[in-house]
Amino acid sequence: MNLNLVLTIFFHLFFMVASAQPATKAAGKEKKVHYGTASYYGAKFHGKPMANGEKFDERKLTAAHNKLPLGTWVKVSNLRNKKSVIVQITDRMHAKNKRLIDLSKEAARQLGFLKRGLAKVSVEVIEKPKNQPLKGNK
Repeated sequence: MNLNLVLTIFFHLFFMVASAQPATKAAGKEKKVHYGTASYYGAKFHGKPMANGEKFDERKLTAAHNKLPLGTWVKVSNLRNKKSVIVQITDRMHAKNKRLIDLSKEAARQLGFLKRGLAKVSVEVIEKPKNQPLKGNK
């Protein structure tokens, strides 16, 4: 076999494995954890329709994501202070937005990054939590 072909295949497979997202095992299911930057919706979006047809409420625990299906529940963790919040994906971000997730103001408050505006986070898809209120503590 041609040495160049073998090396090309090897490096291709190596970089595919090296760039894969870390995964954790839980209850026999593999859960992917994604890492990136979170931001939060500005007040100008409060009361405007979301992709799921509901009106955006900055006091609820919701988020926008461009790849996860609407209705998906995720656990978002602030990597700096280790705080976590569970939110539901209810909207989409602008197509050119490079951030991982856009959270409601209440979710950002609970994660402790209102003043900073951005946070490095992990996002893990979870099953629908029992008795999870969408409203924050306000």
